[in-house]
Amino acid sequence: MRNTIKIATTVLAAGALTLGLTACGSDKKSGSGENDPLVIAASPVPHAEILDFVKDNLAEKAGLKLEVREFTDYVTPNTATEDGSVDANYFQNQPYLDDFNKKKGTHIVPVVTVHLEPLGLYSDTAKSVDALEKGGTVGIPNDTVNEARALKLLDANGIITLKKGVGNEATPDDIEKNPKDLEFKELEAAALPRTLEDLDAAVINGNYAIESDLKPSEDALVLESPKDNPYGNFLAVKEGKEKDARVLKLKKLLTSPEVKKFIEDKYKGSVIASF
Repeated sequence: MRNTIKIATTVLAAGALTLGLTACGSDKKSGSGENDPLVIAASPVPHAEILDFVKDNLAEKAGLKLEVREFTDYVTPNTATEDGSVDANYFQNQPYLDDFNKKKGTHIVPVVTVHLEPLGLYSDTAKSVDALEKGGTVGIPNDTVNEARALKLLDANGIITLKKGVGNEATPDDIEKNPKDLEFKELEAAALPRTLEDLDAAVINGNYAIESDLKPSEDALVLESPKDNPYGNFLAVKEGKEKDARVLKLKKLLTSPEVKKFIEDKYKGSVIASF
């Protein structure tokens, strides 16, 4: 039975966070003693589901108390980890974290990579890439790293061609060839599944696709390859907490055979264990 705290967040256009964590009592700093609960910020799917499996099946035997707090955005988990409102988070990949730390001045570091959620291109109308309408509108995430990741996916599958040498900051301005004259609409990653019916197609992050009852391994027109993929999702903490005894216990549990089997059985290829 899930026992999580769900936190809804709102981000203003200027990027200011308006959600006060006081609403759920998380304005208090999380504990640091070995017997205190380890408080973790996580995206609902699959991160919180994986953590709940650990909590319900493995944590007690390992002497670990877990408290999982669900966040629906990609900003608050890091800011809450930085200010000590939570002990750790589990939702992001290395390119995203590098960009976040640089722009926000935070000091979050990875502990262990757990899984990959392949990014996919989805459509309510087209059944294949060839069937995409010429001049159609494709939604892509508007954060720096996921936007570049989406464009790289389209490039890898011959839908567009990016200029040589573009990296994790690629934008539609870096498209060199666009045979179908596609237009790109930049939206918040979490909003893409909800707006898919108004678009010809959209590149959607794996966690948001699964939350919206899409099956990446079946429904995506194209899907990221897991081979040498740098976008594995990991457990992360503020620098200096990597050796926290509770964090080390969770690190071991998250990379256990039991968790690997849970991921394989529950997500059937839509989430891929990275260990």
